[in-house]
Amino acid sequence: MERPRDSSMIFDIRPADWAGFSAVMGEKGGCGGCWCMLWRLSKAEMDAQMGAGNRAAMKALFEAGEVPGLVAYHDAVAVGWIQVAPRAEFPRLERSRVLQPVDDLPVWSVSCFLVDKRFRRTGLSVQLLRAACDFAQERGAEVLEGYPIDTPKKSYPPVYAWTGFAGAFQAAGFAEVARRSDTRPIMRKTLS
Repeated sequence: MERPRDSSMIFDIRPADWAGFSAVMGEKGGCGGCWCMLWRLSKAEMDAQMGAGNRAAMKALFEAGEVPGLVAYHDAVAVGWIQVAPRAEFPRLERSRVLQPVDDLPVWSVSCFLVDKRFRRTGLSVQLLRAACDFAQERGAEVLEGYPIDTPKKSYPPVYAWTGFAGAFQAAGFAEVARRSDTRPIMRKTLS
């Protein structure tokens, strides 16, 4: 499949199932065996089960009936993922000096993205964020929060921006509510 050139493509975005999620993750499990478990585990747990252990842990979530995010399809091929769930499901965020809670609101969080490199710069991240807003609101969320990268660098390796870029969040209607690091704002969107 060639890289599309249209930056306003429309994708079929649906609640994730294991088949779609694992297709996006590929054999390596996203970023070096993370399988999008980074925010769900302590550093020690993450290090201990990197790779196969993280894969099994995420698969267990799906098998328990959880829908931890959304998968985007293009021509029936899974090409993008966004993890979205109540912030309480990501205990590592609570321990982060930079990403600790802003207030006591029961927010939902967008914790991870993974977009097939052939589909970067096509508007997919913004579409995933908009779909995540709908998904969270349908499940009772009033506020959705994200933790994107906001860097002055003209070139930033997308593989290290698994939390997304601030520009995509802005384009999806999110606003900055806190910044405890030069490059990591906390951005929110009110859903109700």
